[in-house]
Amino acid sequence: MTTRSGVRPLPERLLDTATRLFAENGYENTSVQEIVAAAGVTKGAMYHYFAAKDDLLYEIYHRLLALQTERLERLAGGAGSPEERLRAAVMDVIDTSCAHLDGLTVFFRSMHLLPEDKRKAVRAERRRYHERFRSLVQEGQRDGTFRTDVPADLAVNFLFGAVHQLSTWWRPDGALGAHEVGDYYVGLFLGGLRPAGGGAVPSPEADGTPKGA
Repeated sequence: MTTRSGVRPLPERLLDTATRLFAENGYENTSVQEIVAAAGVTKGAMYHYFAAKDDLLYEIYHRLLALQTERLERLAGGAGSPEERLRAAVMDVIDTSCAHLDGLTVFFRSMHLLPEDKRKAVRAERRRYHERFRSLVQEGQRDGTFRTDVPADLAVNFLFGAVHQLSTWWRPDGALGAHEVGDYYVGLFLGGLRPAGGGAVPSPEADGTPKGA
């Protein structure tokens, strides 16, 4: 977001700067002075919005999770079968995680450094997000699309374990683009949920249409 003058709001600049520095140098190795110097502001300006460095760390993940939650609610409540909506939701979480890779990296390196009250708040937010994903799996189980011998909780935890590992190996300039990774994840996840003999889960591009056509 930018103001009418084209300048991003100060809290957003501070968060973006902190995210980059935490990802590059580590949360513990980045000082408040380095953050404000890189953002071009004073410590007083930062403390007007963030009382402590760990407030920045919390907000980095809260911002990403709030974005993903809003998008998930829209996709989950939209048109289409449970499988179609779950496919769209998995693609979206991959796309947004890759688009905010520094934030994902920072969070999963440094969540344990948050104060207990903020860790509890983050866990509660993540739990609500995972529960919405689980409800899509359960919906598909009820209508016979997905197998019922695999607990929905286990399936969702399996998916997010893989999503959280993206920050350890995926790079924007790597061999696979974010959408390609999403296609593979969708195939593996939905394929594992289908009843035995249910066939492969087709990719949206399985008809041979070139990407971008």
